[in-house]
Amino acid sequence: MISIDPQMEAALQTFFEESRDLLQDMESALLFMEESGADPERINAVFRAAHTIKGSAGLFGLEEVVRFTHCLENLLDRIRAGSTDLTPSRITLLLSCGDHIAEYLDKISVGAALDERFLAEDLRLLTALTEALGTTLPAPMSAPVLKSEARPGPEVIPPGSVKTGNWHISLRFGVDTFRDGMDPLSFLRYLEQIGEIVGLVTLTDSLPPLAQMDAESCYLGFEISFKSDADKSQIADVFDFVKDSSTVHILPAHSQIGAYLQLIQQLPEADQHLGEILVSVGSLTEEELQKALALQDVGNQDGQHRPLGAILIAQKMVQEPVVQGALEKQQQQREQQVAERQMLRVRAADLDHLVNLVGELVIASAANSLFAMQDGAEDRVESAAHVARLVEEIRDGALHLRMIDVAEVFQRFPRVVRDMARTLGKDIRLEISGEGTELDKSMAEKITDPLMHLVRNAMDHGIESAERRRALGKPVQGCINLHACHDAGGIIIEVRDDGGGLNREKILNKAMEKGLITSEQTLGDREIYALIFAPGFSTADQVSDISGRGVGMDVVRQNIEAIRGSIEIHSTPDVGSTMRIRLPLTLSIIDGFLVKLATDTFVIPAESVEECLEYPERQGVPGYMELRDQPLPLLHLAGVFRIDGEAGKRRNVIVVRHGQHRVGMVVGAILGNQQTVIKPLGKLFDQVPGISAVTILGNGDVAPILDISALIHGHVSPKHIH
Repeated sequence: MISIDPQMEAALQTFFEESRDLLQDMESALLFMEESGADPERINAVFRAAHTIKGSAGLFGLEEVVRFTHCLENLLDRIRAGSTDLTPSRITLLLSCGDHIAEYLDKISVGAALDERFLAEDLRLLTALTEALGTTLPAPMSAPVLKSEARPGPEVIPPGSVKTGNWHISLRFGVDTFRDGMDPLSFLRYLEQIGEIVGLVTLTDSLPPLAQMDAESCYLGFEISFKSDADKSQIADVFDFVKDSSTVHILPAHSQIGAYLQLIQQLPEADQHLGEILVSVGSLTEEELQKALALQDVGNQDGQHRPLGAILIAQKMVQEPVVQGALEKQQQQREQQVAERQMLRVRAADLDHLVNLVGELVIASAANSLFAMQDGAEDRVESAAHVARLVEEIRDGALHLRMIDVAEVFQRFPRVVRDMARTLGKDIRLEISGEGTELDKSMAEKITDPLMHLVRNAMDHGIESAERRRALGKPVQGCINLHACHDAGGIIIEVRDDGGGLNREKILNKAMEKGLITSEQTLGDREIYALIFAPGFSTADQVSDISGRGVGMDVVRQNIEAIRGSIEIHSTPDVGSTMRIRLPLTLSIIDGFLVKLATDTFVIPAESVEECLEYPERQGVPGYMELRDQPLPLLHLAGVFRIDGEAGKRRNVIVVRHGQHRVGMVVGAILGNQQTVIKPLGKLFDQVPGISAVTILGNGDVAPILDISALIHGHVSPKHIH
């Protein structure tokens, strides 16, 4: 394994992070093209990702990664050039190569050895890549390239090239071109596939005397006037396999310089280097830029700093007016550049520490407001209120820093669905909606495994076989849908499928067999479906590697409830099922609604509160009150928590909702809203029903935070109360 200079360690970690992002982008692009067909833009993106990883790996001496990625890059280059088709089997191969590179990076990052299994997979993939590269290709791309020296000859410009809009190509083939298996004329024929050669001068100035000529050496050069709508990068790609051994200059006609200058001025105001500007408008290719930078580095080592623009002009890569225009644009960009960067990487631990400090600040602000009100000094009360508003803004800003797009959670599922569908022998597509919905990063990490299990179950148990779907008149291709949205101060994530739905009778029979229910009990559909969350419950006929192990759904519910969420099931026979997960926006700080029970203070999450009412003096049906001509079940919190001596003659009803259910919680006094810092319960109290966490009030008292989901669930379904 490699040995990295400690000073390079931070840069190496950044390389690992950025490479994993690039591999994820590669995977997304390949999966999209598998569904929608090859797309030149996405093929180029995949190629660029592999090229970037290879180049960066070389900087750190990661030769294994460079070797493997170079072979992958060769195949991608041929696909990009249209010489090789992007078939489903090749997409599978490319996806496997991406996985293999990711495993390379994982092993290198922890210093793990390359074991026999890994090396066997490495050999298998390299063999598959070699076989894919062995397909029939145009002559210019049929052999490897070896570096050699080439002598540039005098420039001969064909007549008319200055007056027309044609490209001017100055070409000097390397002396070893024939030995490398290349035919110079085949490049010219290939060039005509993207345009028209309107003028050509053959250069013979490099030819030695006849007696000294070597029949295996190439002495040819050409000056070409080329008419084409292709950009510079596409023309340069024609000579890709001789670029290292030959001299190739591609310049636009002088009549095109004005168009380049106009494009340069139209670039967005971003901080760009000279080379980046020229590449952006197409007057310089990425490879030409790298060569020019390498020449600049050599000059710097000799103590002679040469401006990049001067090198580009001297090497005939770009004309002087275009370089000058780019330099002027660069100066404009620097003058308008903002001081801060758009993106900044911050360690998750640092953000967590910041949020914890903000939480303590919220508690201190509440205490400050309380003491100000006790003093009764108007100026102090006003000042404390102002501080409280600022703290609230700081709280919201700190929490927003930890928010990520739910798309980051969903992005791993297209590959999961693709691979699992092949394993199951089913045709299943994945639809994703609700990108842009944000949730706390810590919550995103905790919800991934439950979602993975739900998706696996939907594919294995939900989506029927092709024969069954045909018999039901359904499309043969099944569909899994992942959807996210904001709802009532929280987040909803749904896993839907258009499969057969849950088997109601099978669940009932299995539940009675396990003694979870008796034959005398009458249960509604939701209560029956909720039985699948019982520990060890499974209706699978066979245990598989995908699902049906008899464990899982109970763990799914536990993991979701551990982050103050809930899950409910909706299912229709032969139509499909929906697993709906409700999550709070954040796990750290919430807006709380404070109520009093006798001398004790309790906190209700404000997101669950719909309205507050006065307790009715007269009730109709015991346990209910009438609210706008609708019965509202009442839940007396004093009775739930066995609190005697409820204070005050007046009682209040707090209407709370969770999902489709709502109840009226009967409390004593209403104390109003307050920012609430969530403190987890210790192991001794984490199983207390109806309490999800606690908070510290401004006066130092500890107030329980009510678990609205558990309280409503227990009140609506009494048999579930512990």
